[in-house]
Amino acid sequence: MDNLFAAAGLEKAAPRPLADRLRPQKLDEVAGQDHLTGPDGTLTRLIASGSLGSLIFWGPPGTGKTTTARLLAHETTLHFEPISAIFSGVAELKKVFETARGRRAAGQGTLLFVDEIHRFNRAQQDAFLPVMEDGTITLIGATTENPSFELNAALLSRARILTFKSLDEAAIDRLLHRAEEIEGKPLPLDQDARAALLAMADGDGRASLTLAEEIWRSAKPNEIFDAATLAEIVQRRAPIYDKREDGHYNLISALHKSVRGSDPDAALYYFARMLDAGETPLFLARRLVRMAVEDIGLADPQALVIANAAKDAFDFLGSPEGELALAQAVVYLATAPKSNALYVAYKGVVRTAKDAGSLMPPKTILNAPTKLMVSEGYGQGYRYDHDEPDAFSGQNYFPEKLGRKTFYEPVERGFERDIKKRLEYWAKLRKERGE
Repeated sequence: MDNLFAAAGLEKAAPRPLADRLRPQKLDEVAGQDHLTGPDGTLTRLIASGSLGSLIFWGPPGTGKTTTARLLAHETTLHFEPISAIFSGVAELKKVFETARGRRAAGQGTLLFVDEIHRFNRAQQDAFLPVMEDGTITLIGATTENPSFELNAALLSRARILTFKSLDEAAIDRLLHRAEEIEGKPLPLDQDARAALLAMADGDGRASLTLAEEIWRSAKPNEIFDAATLAEIVQRRAPIYDKREDGHYNLISALHKSVRGSDPDAALYYFARMLDAGETPLFLARRLVRMAVEDIGLADPQALVIANAAKDAFDFLGSPEGELALAQAVVYLATAPKSNALYVAYKGVVRTAKDAGSLMPPKTILNAPTKLMVSEGYGQGYRYDHDEPDAFSGQNYFPEKLGRKTFYEPVERGFERDIKKRLEYWAKLRKERGE
């Protein structure tokens, strides 16, 4: 059927997307990946060495992973066999492997390109191992997700991970200039609109060319779009963000560390990024509560109050007014004095509680509701702190076999500075009273 279309000239007449027409024909034409495909790039060196090896291409959409794999097959004379993990199962993989074995027996190797390789489950990923080891295939897997989390350790140990970067605005602009040369006409955009288009592409070369096609289709003769009109025409491309995947974890990590690092401006920026991408505000509210107890603690006891109040305010106001309460909490937490002393103390005491076992508290501080317990010495010698000087007895509360431990060590910041002075004073009294 394909031959019939070609013979009739219909194949050439069929419309091809601009991104397909601009697909690079040589490795050094791949945009924005000079660290891989440039004169001193990793892939350039691998080809020159004559040994490619299996590879994992990791990077955002539209950065040239599939195109690069095709070009590598051409550069190495390997047969290019593309499959998608979305549509393929173990049965299809076995057929591919058998064909590759036959091809190898005839003297040609196979470059198996697996798009979205992270979609394969662990058992499916294991199926690649024997054919990688015996040289039946050279595997190139493409993924937008972090290979460390999504791919088997055994698979990763047999492949080299190469990172594809989001295209910067200069690389996107070069793509658009090539598109204008092929179309034989400039994009109908003023300077501000062109800058807006570069930002809308969000580092995705394929998306920038799709947007360019939309602009040319929408423009009337001699019409020039400004930035506002451009936004109306192409709407707005959704940010690269998946609430269950890398984008989510990267941004929440950036928000948390910005708060911990006392940078309210950066914290607000990542907070806004996540909201803009559709993150659930209550997820952010829960994370703010965690920051309050993990990174601020008793250096500012109000931090937890503020974080909870912001969550309650969002519940009361809803969206979009409630987001302002969360933003207020972001700034408060970022500008609060920081201490992880409570966090460290809690982790330490949990370890000790597990390791020390079921130690009995000192009988002195145990109640004695029965005669038997009185006869066993429960409660004997207990000193009621309110009756002691400074309302402090200094007696031992730890199990005798464990001995006195120090888990909580407040820092010289915020309210913990006062707590530290109080603890030092009680330690002094304890020493004076011989406890």
